This record gives sequence, structure tokens and C-alpha cells, in this order.
Amino acid sequence: MDRTYHDPVMTQEVIEILRPVAAGTLVDATFGGGGHTAAMLAAFPEATVLAVDRDPEAAEQALRFANRVRFVPGDFRHLDVLLEEGGFHDLDGALLDIGVSSHQLDTAERGFSYHRAGPLDMRMGPSAPFDADEVVNGWDRDRLAHAIGRFGEERFARRIAGAIVAARPITDTGHLASVVAGAVPAAARRKRHPARRTFQALRIAVNDELAALADGLDAVLRMLRPGGRVVVISYHSLEDRIVKRRFADEARGCVCPPDLPVCGCGRTAGLRVLTRRPLRPGAGEVSSNPRSRSALLRAAERVAT
Repeated sequence: MDRTYHDPVMTQEVIEILRPVAAGTLVDATFGGGGHTAAMLAAFPEATVLAVDRDPEAAEQALRFANRVRFVPGDFRHLDVLLEEGGFHDLDGALLDIGVSSHQLDTAERGFSYHRAGPLDMRMGPSAPFDADEVVNGWDRDRLAHAIGRFGEERFARRIAGAIVAARPITDTGHLASVVAGAVPAAARRKRHPARRTFQALRIAVNDELAALADGLDAVLRMLRPGGRVVVISYHSLEDRIVKRRFADEARGCVCPPDLPVCGCGRTAGLRVLTRRPLRPGAGEVSSNPRSRSALLRAAERVAT
């Protein structure tokens, strides 16, 4: 595990959930620095691990695993297509650790951080159709405010969007963070960085992250064999809500009206939810890795239909 690249979150919880399928084919659908993959390889010597990531830098991280990992470049939203092209048609286990890695945050040139000045990029991979510069310097106020409000859940979205438009051209992430901070009332700046929600919103917009998560979940569930397990780690309520609803929908059986004496829909549950509520990192992990504090882990098992 390369801790200088990224400190994987809730590793022990992931391992315990996947242990019943440890001898099968597992996919780390958001490989990043390979921290979770390293833990899987150490815990499951008989497992076959497929590593998927759209970030070209992740491919370099996969080299250290030699022949134990097969790296598949691409966006996990197309996971089923990517793996089937490689000759894999079903999965025993899957992990999706959603969000930005510590390496991406700490590399100023990637443009994710509001603490370091860098280009207005924020793309997780070269396949993104546009970068943050197009959003920040090109979108009109209404479209910008909608994105900041929806994806960042920022209550000052219109004020921030207006300030951004007025300050154009915005040259880099340091400039952007300063403009956002100046638009947020002083009383709201005391707890956490005032640009945090806006940067989250811009990153989600650039990478189409919510739609990618929904598509990726569908792709995983299409490939998961009966008895197979899926683990998803998300970092804010928008992501967690998508996972919760998708699992709940797939775990629901008959949807006929309750007064119907005999089932007419024929629907049966396709998943068994393993986490009634999302698991969270313990105090020790949060202390050693503060970025883990917002992590929410949900898991489910495919059942025969």
C-alpha cells in the first residue's frame, strides 16, 4: 500500500465483508493508489483482482503488483463492458471507493484543492468532456448557481456564483478559493473552509460523478453472480443516497398492492442488504486519517432470482 499516494479507508471492514467470496474474482473499480487492492491481496491469496481506473496515473501504481493484478483502464461506469471485453463475465465481489484520492487532492497541478494554487482542471481522467475552467469562466450565473447548490448543497450558491462571474477571468484554484471565501458571510467561515462545498460541486459537475455512480452500480449489479458481494464507500449525502436507494430497490420483492391476495407482479428480491445503516470509520482511523471522517460504507449481496 502506498500511503504517500492515498490512505485507503475502512480497509478492515471491506475485507470482512468480502471474506465469504475471497477465492473468486474481485474488482477494485476505483483503484487509485491500490491501497484496497493491496489489502485484498494480503488477505485473500487465492483471489483474482481486477483493477479499474480512468486516471492514467493509477496505471503506474498497478505495476508494483506484478502478475497478481490485472489493470483495466477506463471509467467504472462502463465496468461491465470493460471487463467483458477482457473476457470476464461475472464477479464474486466488487469495491467502489467513490470520490477523489489524497494524491489527486495533494497534487496542485490536478486542480482539486482549495488549499493549493493550480490550474482549473479537476478532471479525474482525460475522457472528461470539459474541465473546471470551462465551468468557472464559461457558465452563466444561473447554471453555475444551480450546480453549486445541487452538487455542493451550498446555501450561498447564488452569492458565490455572482461573485465568480464578477471576478472573471479567474486564473487558478487559489484565485477561485479566494473569490468564494469572499462571497460567504463571515459567520459561515468559522468551521470549515468556505470553498469546500463549491469545489466539491465543480468536481462533481466536471466528472459527471453522480450519473457515473448510478451507471457504475448498475454495471456491477449486472455482473455480480449469486452470492457475490458489492461494497460502496461514499463521502457525502448525494452519493450515499444513490447507493441506499439502488440497494433498497434491488432488495425489494413483490410490489403488488397490499390488499391483493396473490402476487401478480412476480418480482423477487435481487439483493440482500448487508448494512442496515452505513458503517463509519472508527475514532482511531479518523484520528490517523482525518480525510476518512465523512466516509459511509454500504454493502449488499446478490441473491438468486
